[in-house]
Amino acid sequence: MTIQQICLLIVLVPLAAAVMTGLGGRYISRAAAHWLCCGGVAISFAASAWILKQMLDGAPVLNEAVYTWAFSDGIRMEIGFLIDKLSALMMTVVTFVSLAVHVYTIGYMRDDPGYRRFFSYISLFTFSMLMLVMSNNFLQLFFGWEAVGLVSYLLIGFWYKRPTAIFASLKAFIVNRIGDFGFIMGIAAIVYYTGSLDYREVFERAPGMLGLEIYLTPGEPSKPITVICVSLFLGAMGKSAQVPLHVWLPDSMEGPTPISALIHAATMVTAGIFMVARMSPLFELSRDALHFVLVIGATTALFMGLLGIVNNDIKRVIAYSTLSQLGYMTVALGAGAYGAGIFHLMTHAFFKALLFLAAGSVIIAMHHEQDMRRMGGLRRYMPITYWTCLIGALALIGFPGLSGFFSKDSIIEAVRHSDVSGAGYAYWCVLIGVFVTALYSFRLIFMTFHGRERMDEHTREHLHESPWVVTLPLIALAVPSIVIGWMTVGPIVFGDFFVGSIVQGGHGPFSLPGDEFHGPAAFLLHALASAPVYLALAGVATAWYLYSRRPQLPGLISARFSRLHRLLVNKYYFDWFNENVVAPGVRGFGNGLWRRGDEIAIDGVLVNGTARAIAAIAMFVRRVQTGYLYHYAFAMIIGLSLLLGWMLLV
Repeated sequence: MTIQQICLLIVLVPLAAAVMTGLGGRYISRAAAHWLCCGGVAISFAASAWILKQMLDGAPVLNEAVYTWAFSDGIRMEIGFLIDKLSALMMTVVTFVSLAVHVYTIGYMRDDPGYRRFFSYISLFTFSMLMLVMSNNFLQLFFGWEAVGLVSYLLIGFWYKRPTAIFASLKAFIVNRIGDFGFIMGIAAIVYYTGSLDYREVFERAPGMLGLEIYLTPGEPSKPITVICVSLFLGAMGKSAQVPLHVWLPDSMEGPTPISALIHAATMVTAGIFMVARMSPLFELSRDALHFVLVIGATTALFMGLLGIVNNDIKRVIAYSTLSQLGYMTVALGAGAYGAGIFHLMTHAFFKALLFLAAGSVIIAMHHEQDMRRMGGLRRYMPITYWTCLIGALALIGFPGLSGFFSKDSIIEAVRHSDVSGAGYAYWCVLIGVFVTALYSFRLIFMTFHGRERMDEHTREHLHESPWVVTLPLIALAVPSIVIGWMTVGPIVFGDFFVGSIVQGGHGPFSLPGDEFHGPAAFLLHALASAPVYLALAGVATAWYLYSRRPQLPGLISARFSRLHRLLVNKYYFDWFNENVVAPGVRGFGNGLWRRGDEIAIDGVLVNGTARAIAAIAMFVRRVQTGYLYHYAFAMIIGLSLLLGWMLLV
C-alpha cells in the first residue's frame, strides 16, 4: 500500500465503524459496537504510528490531492493530505488517546442505553479530528473544524434528557460559532489575497501581502496579513477555549467522562493550537498578531487556573486545568516557540486524558458523585486509580522528570527570552500559574484520596477498584506521562523535528536547532536551579497544609476574602455578563431587525408596499379606460398633437 492509501485507511476506518454502529441500530449488538469502533481506531493508531516511523526515518513529505470537488474561477476545492512530521505526530497522539478512551468507554458506559450511539459518536469524532490534522488545504481544514464542533455538540448533550446537558451543548455550539465566524472570514481573506485554498500556494504567496493595506475603519490602515492571522486566531479562541470564548468548556463536563477526556486531551481543544502552528508561515509575518496571541494565552493561563482552586466538582477542576494549559500552549505560539507549544500539546494529551479517566474511575466508584467534599480516603480502596491519578497530577504541575516538566519549562523559558511585545506580562502569568496549577491539582488529590472519608455509609460499603477495562487505559496513559518527555524533548523542542513543517520564529531561545541543549538530564539539572520547580513544590506544600493538615483553614480564608472568593466562584461573571447583557442585547437586536427590517422594510415596503403601489397605479389607470369612443379619439388627437409639436421643435 502507498502512503496515500494508508492515509485513506486511517480516516475511513473510524468513519466506517461510526456509520455501521450508528445506523446498525438493533442489528448491531453492544459487543459488536465496541469491537467495531475499538478495532477501527486501533487500526488507525497502528497505521499512524507506522507513518510517524517513516517520517522519522526520512520519508519525504506527502502533499497530494485525493479528490477534486470543484474548480471555480481558478480556485481548486480539493480533498487532500499533507503528511509531514507535524501531522504524523498529531495523528499518532489523537488515535492513541482515542483508542484509550474507546477501551475505557466499554467499562464506563456499560449500563447506558445509548451505548451503541456513544461509540458511533466518538468514532465519528476521531474521524473529524483526523481530517482536520491531515488536510493540505483550507477547505478540508474547515470541514474538519466544523465537524468536530458538530459532533462535540452531540456528545456534550448525549444525555439529552438532562436540561443542563442540553444547555451546555447549545452553549458550546453557539460560542464556537462566534469564533468560527472569524475563522471563515480569515479563510475568505486568504482566498481574496492569494487566490488559492492550498496551504503550499498560500504560504508561498503570503509575503506579497506585506506591502498591502486594508481600511477596516476610515483613515486607519491595517495590514491584510494581520487581519487574516487575527481572524484565524478568533477561530482558535473558540475551539481552544481562550478568554473570552472559554465559557463553553467547563460546562462541557455535562457530557459523559470519556468524551470529556477526548475533547479536553487530544481533540477539538487542541485543534486551535495545531492550526496556529500549521499557519506559522502566516503568523510569522505579523508581530501584531503574535502579540495578540501571546496576551490572550497568558491571560487564559493564569486567570482560568485560579478558578480551579474554588471549584468542588472533580471534573470541573480538571476542566479549568485544561483551560489553563491551553493558555500555556497559546503563550508558546505567541512567543514564536511553536515547537514548544506542540510539545506541550502532546504531553498534555497523555496526562490530561489520564486525569479525566481517573476522575471517571472515581465517579464510578462513588456512584456518580462528583463533589470532592463528599469523597476522601479513596486511596486504600482504589490503589491503581490513585497512583495513576497521582502520576497525572505530578506531570501536570511539572514535577522534575515527568513529561509535563519538560514541556512547561520549555514554554516558560521561551517566553522569558521572547522579544514579542507583551512577553513580560506573559512570563509573570505563566510563572505564577505554576504555583496555581500545583495548588488546585493537589487540592484535588488530597480532597479525593486522602484525609477522612466523607461519603455516606452505603457508598463506603461498595467502594472498590474499577474493572480492568477502566484501569488498563489509566496504566497505558500513565506510561507516556512519565517517559515521553525524556524521549522527545531534544528533537521536538531543540532539534530539527519540525523543520519544513513549522517556521520557527526566532523570538525565543529555541529558534535554532540545538540552542543551549545538552540532553534531557542536563535540562533537568538546569531547571532545578530555576523558580518554576520551587513554585510547584510550594503549591503542593500549600495544598497539603490547607487540605490535609488544616482542612478548616480554606473556609476561614474564603470568609476573610469573601469578595475575591465570590468573584472566583462566579467565574469573573463572564456567564452572568453573557446571559444578562450579551444575550438580551443580541435578542433585542434580532427583534429590532425582525420588527423594523422584516415587518416594516421588507414586508411593509418592498413586498406589500410594492403590491399597494401597483394597485394604486392600476386604480388610476383604470379611470382612463372609460369605454367611450370620443374619450379615446380625444386622447389620440392630444397625443398626435404632442408628437407633432415635439417633431417640429426638433
